[in-house]
Amino acid sequence: MKQRDALNILKAGKNVYLTGAAGSGKTYALNEYVSYLKNRGVSVGVTASTGIAATHIGGVTIHSWSGLGIRDTLNEADIENLVQKEYLYKRFEKARVLVIDEVSMLSARLFDFVERVCRAMKRNEEPFGGMQVVLSGDFFQLPPIARDGGNAEFINSSDAWKSMDVRVCYLDEQFRHSDSSLERILNEMRGCAISEETRALLAEMRGKECAEKITPTRLYTHNVDVDAENERELGKLPDDGRVYEMTSRGKASIVESLKKSILAPQKLVLKKNALVMFVKNSFDNGYVNGTLGTVEDFDEGGMPIVRTVSGRRIFVSRVEWLVEEDGKTRARVEQLPLRLAWAITVHKSQGMSLDAAEIDLSRAFVPGQGYVAISRLRRLSGLSLKGLNEMALTMHPQAVKIDTHLLSESLKWERVLVRFDDEEMSEMHKTFLAKIGGTADEKEIAKNKEKSVEPEVRVSTYEKTLVFVAEGFSISEIAKARGVTERTIISHLEELKTKDKTLDLSLYKPQEKDFKMIADAFKKAKDEKLAPVFSALDGKYSYEELRLTRLFL
Repeated sequence: MKQRDALNILKAGKNVYLTGAAGSGKTYALNEYVSYLKNRGVSVGVTASTGIAATHIGGVTIHSWSGLGIRDTLNEADIENLVQKEYLYKRFEKARVLVIDEVSMLSARLFDFVERVCRAMKRNEEPFGGMQVVLSGDFFQLPPIARDGGNAEFINSSDAWKSMDVRVCYLDEQFRHSDSSLERILNEMRGCAISEETRALLAEMRGKECAEKITPTRLYTHNVDVDAENERELGKLPDDGRVYEMTSRGKASIVESLKKSILAPQKLVLKKNALVMFVKNSFDNGYVNGTLGTVEDFDEGGMPIVRTVSGRRIFVSRVEWLVEEDGKTRARVEQLPLRLAWAITVHKSQGMSLDAAEIDLSRAFVPGQGYVAISRLRRLSGLSLKGLNEMALTMHPQAVKIDTHLLSESLKWERVLVRFDDEEMSEMHKTFLAKIGGTADEKEIAKNKEKSVEPEVRVSTYEKTLVFVAEGFSISEIAKARGVTERTIISHLEELKTKDKTLDLSLYKPQEKDFKMIADAFKKAKDEKLAPVFSALDGKYSYEELRLTRLFL
């Protein structure tokens, strides 16, 4: 099924399970639908089974959103206690749609608990209290943790699943992988039919270096291997390193939960030439979650300058992660959107797209672990396989059985969909919007878009500076207006010049006499670095003057 068809079914108000292979665009479709609803004034509960997954869709864990936390039992007294919590009651009262991402890791037991709480909170005995429920995930990803050594219970075995009249939308496009060989391997793994050709190919790749001309991220199945690898590699680099501590605000319990859910470390130590990975999406600033790079240098403010594998030079600044409920920020943490990237766990790699990875699956211990690791790659040429056991090639037998049924169900709904023309579909969308209190008025939608998108997200920090540049403001005037240092503004000018070589920055060129002297010093130094030129000129010119001159060389 195509994303457009899935969105049509979602907008018609049906309960949906959005699934498909890794890289098929599930998270994109989910985000599109959430934006569609919010822009039309509909309150949505945006959640996921894990904190890491929740950050990919700008939500919170289902445990937190529902008030359930981590529990093994739920009785009537527990439900009554939850109903008495005013903040929870208000949250449920407003919500018209509930989204849960990465449901493969959600147990049937917890899913039933969520459904019971929804009915109690909404005071409505329809499934989930009458809310539309949108689930997303892939049962071939890591399964839920089995209780007491028993079998994992996927959510399709729950009473809640059976009651919700779900439409399965199995996405069949591929947006991550650009390599047919890699796609074939992953499809064979999903079908539990590993060919001799694939086994031979994987055996050939064991111990083979990555063909991509970049340092690969190493994926391990155990945390202890990851920590040891990153510390070992960082220790090989000279100098003591620069330390960046995470800062936070908000309710302590929510802050702690947020810290654990994001990939940025609470304490980050960086050195020049350290291999790093961006752990947040910022399309305006040229990186996404999973972008690899190397710390090329540090600016005069101590912030790292990262050269990505594509050659892009990014001046990295601190960013925020938020937990928002009912339009209010409950918790906020701030850190550089980086982590050391010589190694990460397979578990934490879920949702990422990697250019290159060195993967050790010699100690894979659960079905699906190998699939998750290998499916992170965009191309097979980016794979270096350091170890592989038989468990790494297995998929959960229950997931295989379920998948066949899901494909059949998705095809059924595709056939149903073609019975409706565009006009009929549009009418269904409007009917559902009216039912849940949304607006179809274009002016209202435009207003909601303005409210729902933070300026920091819509416009990059560099673009904000560019507005002042175009108006002819001096560096000191821009710094004052933006509430930052002049050094930061010069960093912005450097980045803007990198993006657009034709950009006119002549207003900021040093006086001709000074420019010539500094330019000659750069020429003699045969280097773009500032320190040698600063020394050669005996400190006569500030680092800011050197950087401004360098812009015009």
